[in-house]
Amino acid sequence: MDGPSDGRFALVLMLLCHVITALEVPLDPKLLEELPQPPTITHQSPKYYIMDPRENVIIHCEAKGKPHPRFSWTRNGTHFDIDKDPKVFMKPHSGTLVIDISGGEKAEAYEGVYQCTARNELGTAVSNNIIIRQSNLFGMIRDLILKGSPLWAKERMNPIIAQEGQSLVLPCRPPAGLPPPTIFWMDNNFQRLPQSQRVSQGLNGDLYFSSVQTEDSRNDYICYARFPHTQTIQQKQPISVRVLSMDSINDTMEAYYNETVLFGDKDGKERAPTFMVPSDSVSTKLVLRGDVLEMECIADGLPTPEISWNKISGEIPSMRASFLNYDKTLSIRDVSEADAGEYRCTATNRHGSVHHSTRVTVKAAPYWISAPRNLILAPMEMGVITCRAGGHPKPTISWSMNGVPIENAPKDPSRTVEDDTIIFSEVQTGSSAVYQCNASNEYGYLLSNAFINVLAEPPRVLTPANKVYQVIINKPALLKCATFGSPIPTVTWFKESRSSTLEGDPYVFHKNGALEIHVSQTQNSGKYTCVARNSLGISENHVYLEVKEPTRILRPPEYRVVQRNRNVVFGCKVRHDPSLVPIVTWLKDNRELPDDERFRVESDSLTITDVTEDDAGQYTCIVNTTLDKDSASALLTVVEQPDAPTDLELTDPEARSVQLTWTPGDDHNSPVTKFLIQYEDGLHHAGVWHNLTEVPGMKTTAHLKLSPYVHYTFRVLAINGVGYSQPSVPTRQYKTNPAAPDENPSDVRAMGTEHNNLVISWKPLMPLQSNGPGLQYKVMWRQQDAETEWTSVTVANVSKFVVSGTPTFVPYEVKVQALNAVDHGPKPPVVIGYSGEDFPSAAPDNVQVNVVNSTLAEIHWTPVPLKSVRGRLQGYKIHYRCERSLHRHNFHHNDQKIEIFSHNKTRGRLPHLHPYSVYSLYVTAFNGRGEGPPTSVQRFETPEDVPGFPSFFRVVGSDLESLTLEWGPPHHRNGHLMGYSLKYQTVNSSNDLGVLEELDVPSNHSSVTLHNLKHSTRYKFYFSAKTQKGSGPALTEEAVTIVQKALPAAPAFGNVSSSLSEDGPLISWEYWGPENHLYVEYIIDNSDEDWHKEKVNGSHSHVLKGLKEGLAYKVRVVARDHDDQTLHHSEELLVKVPAMVSPQVDIATQGWFIGLMSAIALLILILLIVCFIKRNKGGKYPVKEKEDAHGDPEIQPMKEDDLTFGEYSDEDHKPLKGSRTPSSGTVKRDDSDDSLVDYGDSGDTQFNEDGSFIGQYSGKSDRSGPRGHDSSEPPSPVNAMNSFV
Repeated sequence: MDGPSDGRFALVLMLLCHVITALEVPLDPKLLEELPQPPTITHQSPKYYIMDPRENVIIHCEAKGKPHPRFSWTRNGTHFDIDKDPKVFMKPHSGTLVIDISGGEKAEAYEGVYQCTARNELGTAVSNNIIIRQSNLFGMIRDLILKGSPLWAKERMNPIIAQEGQSLVLPCRPPAGLPPPTIFWMDNNFQRLPQSQRVSQGLNGDLYFSSVQTEDSRNDYICYARFPHTQTIQQKQPISVRVLSMDSINDTMEAYYNETVLFGDKDGKERAPTFMVPSDSVSTKLVLRGDVLEMECIADGLPTPEISWNKISGEIPSMRASFLNYDKTLSIRDVSEADAGEYRCTATNRHGSVHHSTRVTVKAAPYWISAPRNLILAPMEMGVITCRAGGHPKPTISWSMNGVPIENAPKDPSRTVEDDTIIFSEVQTGSSAVYQCNASNEYGYLLSNAFINVLAEPPRVLTPANKVYQVIINKPALLKCATFGSPIPTVTWFKESRSSTLEGDPYVFHKNGALEIHVSQTQNSGKYTCVARNSLGISENHVYLEVKEPTRILRPPEYRVVQRNRNVVFGCKVRHDPSLVPIVTWLKDNRELPDDERFRVESDSLTITDVTEDDAGQYTCIVNTTLDKDSASALLTVVEQPDAPTDLELTDPEARSVQLTWTPGDDHNSPVTKFLIQYEDGLHHAGVWHNLTEVPGMKTTAHLKLSPYVHYTFRVLAINGVGYSQPSVPTRQYKTNPAAPDENPSDVRAMGTEHNNLVISWKPLMPLQSNGPGLQYKVMWRQQDAETEWTSVTVANVSKFVVSGTPTFVPYEVKVQALNAVDHGPKPPVVIGYSGEDFPSAAPDNVQVNVVNSTLAEIHWTPVPLKSVRGRLQGYKIHYRCERSLHRHNFHHNDQKIEIFSHNKTRGRLPHLHPYSVYSLYVTAFNGRGEGPPTSVQRFETPEDVPGFPSFFRVVGSDLESLTLEWGPPHHRNGHLMGYSLKYQTVNSSNDLGVLEELDVPSNHSSVTLHNLKHSTRYKFYFSAKTQKGSGPALTEEAVTIVQKALPAAPAFGNVSSSLSEDGPLISWEYWGPENHLYVEYIIDNSDEDWHKEKVNGSHSHVLKGLKEGLAYKVRVVARDHDDQTLHHSEELLVKVPAMVSPQVDIATQGWFIGLMSAIALLILILLIVCFIKRNKGGKYPVKEKEDAHGDPEIQPMKEDDLTFGEYSDEDHKPLKGSRTPSSGTVKRDDSDDSLVDYGDSGDTQFNEDGSFIGQYSGKSDRSGPRGHDSSEPPSPVNAMNSFV
């Protein structure tokens, strides 16, 4: 112990907080290169090293420090001079030791305890003691090679005979190894032997049988030992076991007696358990903390005992305990002091139980509670190095400095040693050193290095400058400010400007200098500055925080149910921060989408086309940005029609029923809702399937009710939400026996069609209802209340029977019964019917007419006698028509009308009559046969009524203070016209009405002019006609008084005109009304179609586009109110749309004309050339004679195939020089001057009638030589043509 001891306890307390803030050197490579640092061991071999003589021994020792450390080794506590042993060397820049023993050197020569030392100017660090040993197996191998001794102890393996039911132990006893080998039992085929609760392997490797059985007999029980370090396997000699029963044991005892070992001192009877392992009732076990505790109990007994475990005064730790080997082994891993105590195993069978107790003691090798840590101090600072270790027994703590026991180390007044603590106060630069703490007890030791490094360094900010931190809103943000300095710098933070330091919410300041914002908000974005200060200086750094909007899936994919071969779309609408780029990924069942073009991923959706069943599953949309992610999933269910049911079977046959069962097919994810059972009647309707019944989808059987005399074949269809399955395979045919009909025909009726017959009809039975062959119908009838016998007839294949000669309209009782070859059907019910009716023989009497009003008359009559009806009276018909109007100007259609009244009525009304008209009528009675005779014709007149609307009413003239009105009389005057009523009132701009004025106009007037009106004022008029009954409905119109007269149009419009523009007729007008809903309407002249209208948007002109050319249109301008009712309209204009006239084009400039003329010219040229050639072939012309006279050998005729005159050549195969026509179409002149070119150029050259030239060679008089006056102009077709003129 160095230094004074007074006040040490207080000093320790004072330094505790300082230990927490002791400076640590960050792992910054640049900083590490600059700062001096004592050595630190970074890597070393484990404390125990097992050598493999086949490989080099490598003992690791790596360390860091500034300057880089130097390394040395000790072996068995003394310096190990590696330079003297050529087989030993250290790796460059490392302390790792390599011992080369591959050359046959003895490995045991290098066994021992090794320790590595790393030192530099600031201190010395040491490694653990590393014990080097070689595995025992290699020694045995060496002995085998050198001495020939076996690996396994040699022993004679005699066959073992055991009585059935006895216990048995097969020993293994493998050779020892380091580490121990793994034991397992196998047979000759290298197959593991089966183990069970009865047969199991113990921890020592022996094979235990609680009781043997005959099937345990075999001759290849082989124990194998695998040595893990060398990865080698050795085997023991096979053991032969034969298990005998008591019956056979006497027969075999004699034969095997001399050479067989008999095992088992207990007989093979059932017995209570006894322990084979362990042998005593109590045992003890010592285990170290952290190791695995294994306890074993193997019992003998028959039946095989069951093993159970418990802890006395405690619980077995369930999380760390395992029951192995069929509960025979209790294993507790990571043992702690709490696991000490007494454990009990119990073996039980039906004959009893036995117990064994194991008392477990837990010891502990040293373990760290607080390992010493490196300490970096500034000069004159204080610090503490603490070394706390636990163990059982309690470890002893010893200190060393730079590898030297601290009591032998140089004294340091700033250092104080207190058991497991070293206290430093007012350290100096020379106080740097490495201290070793050794904690040891009898079960092991711990060794740790910790240095004290005294540094004086100004602050440095190690976080990169201008780093940008990006976080999502509402997420924590951590802005780092890693610093280094000695003394330890203090860190302050600023935002944007450095006016004030950050403090309080929402900021959290960490001891490592980092600034944290637990819940980031948009306003937290910006520039942050961290400033590090100590006594030696100041340093600062700027970082930036960007708070982003979160990435969210707004419209997640939804559950989809889709039919196979259809398309499906999963949506995935995403919202994200604009500055972040989202990446959308789709997964299927948490895996990548199949590589299939049917899967089409778009920006916000996934589309799957032609869906198959394999596409069903969970689809997940994952949206990733650099800062966050979001995901959403949805299931896809692929459905289709169910598969057809199978395995149809008919059971429980009865006369009229059978049981049908089936197996449902695959429902393809859409549950079957019901099954449809169909049948085919092979006897009556072969090939036609009928629906028989339906059963719920959860059933697979149906009890079918059958009809007699049917050859049934059944099939089943399954139905789900998608549709019907294919039909199942039909069942075998099931036939039912014939029987009498179960029912009679339905809908039996009896009625006459003539006055002397009775028609009996019925709905025939279906073939399925016949119940047997020979279906017939027995028809029976008799007159009601006549007390006569039934008349009957039997018919077949018909649905009616006619009874003739019946009285008129007499009631009959009728029955129809079904019968077949087996028997009659049930008794039929009686139906009442009547024979045929005849026309009524009398007309209603005493017909009277009562005119109620101008449009309604009431008719009265006396009913016809009942006997005259000759049938069932159905009612009365009034036939009436309007003969004429009482007014000469009105005309009515005289179509006859009929009103029908029921049989119990004696009066009726005729509505909707024309007023002021003459009507005629008659009345008839009618029954089912028809109408009877009419009554005499009655006539009556309808009175007058108010008239209808005037035929028209309009304003035809407008002046400053007057308006002229014009009208037409009503179409329906409904009486004598007495005159007209004209009412009018002013209308202001707010549509308020003024005082109503009234004027009566005589009936013979058709116009009127109102004077003394207010100028520039709108008036509203109401005009109606009058009869003696009063005024009829009124027509309304509005007009405005203006300065000048209006055109003959609607009073609110003026100057309506039309003109033609490029796009169509232009309609212009003036309008003085307040309404803004103006339309231009048009219709083809003299057509019956509706008016077409186009709305005008606030202008006084409109172009009508799309009108058909050559047609005349009627056009008007209309003002409408908000209800689309016409308020005003202009007069109609007749607008003619002219037909389009094709522009006059000079035909000579048209392409088709130029092409035609060119073709004609070319044809004429070809004809001329052919004609010229033909003429030259016809004989000798004067030109030819001239050529012959000249005797020019160069001039030769050409052949047709190469444009030469071959017919006149003396040598047919000799071509004419220069006679080929070049590709340009011109003909070159060659040596001969006598050519058509020369003559073709002459203006006076002519031909005779035979084609010869007139004035031969006249154009050649000035030729001076063979090539004189050669012309470069090619022969021209035009010149050739001109020569024929």
